[in-house]
Amino acid sequence: MSQDEPNIDEILENWPYDSGAIEVRWCLGADGRDVIQMRVDMGLLQLETTGRPDGAQPHGHETYLDYLIARTLIDGDAMTLSEEQCAEVDREFVQYYHRRVCYLKLQEFNRAADDADHTLALMDFCLQHSPDEQWTMSHEQYRPFVMFHRIQAGALFQLEHRGAEEAVEEVNVGLDRLRHLFERHGVEEEFDEDELVKRLVELRESVRHEYGVGRTLQERLTDAVASERYELAAKLRDELSRRTGKL
Repeated sequence: MSQDEPNIDEILENWPYDSGAIEVRWCLGADGRDVIQMRVDMGLLQLETTGRPDGAQPHGHETYLDYLIARTLIDGDAMTLSEEQCAEVDREFVQYYHRRVCYLKLQEFNRAADDADHTLALMDFCLQHSPDEQWTMSHEQYRPFVMFHRIQAGALFQLEHRGAEEAVEEVNVGLDRLRHLFERHGVEEEFDEDELVKRLVELRESVRHEYGVGRTLQERLTDAVASERYELAAKLRDELSRRTGKL
């Protein structure tokens, strides 16, 4: 092997790997574009910030999901993913997972939310077009975790840009969606003790405590309806509509 072959020795020496931390940084590509680098054991990953993390355009499309959606226009909604397509789907899952984690670490919460949305949309497509139940469950088992990242990113984005009450409500909406998922799979009794649920509740309550947030407008509306205080509920609903219209 030629000694002139390029290597990344210097990068790895100057950026030690820490197994207990997620090490991420912004860098400039050779053409001056922003890229993300993530330190991993025995190397690093470099990810694009737009489109697919690897920069590829599968069959001329921005993502493999976009390509698959286009295929349904040809093959019909009843298409079943082939073995090769399943492998490509898995590649895209992994790539978006890495970038989502990077964006959370970099506090790019809106971008992390977008990548979580992409993964959830890819999961929805797989659910509809999966070749078998085993392959379906190999992906569906991670849906709560992806939803957890989506809720977390959405709440922290709201906290940063709109306020603490909006962040609390973002968590509440996300928890409702998670609860529906548990109910759909017949395991609603496990919801309150689920570790991801507990972490989201901790996030919500820490925001309440740190920013002095009491019951949100939506929570007060829910309470009013539950206690059949319909006049108050109508006033709160009007206030919520006015507030939402201003956002």
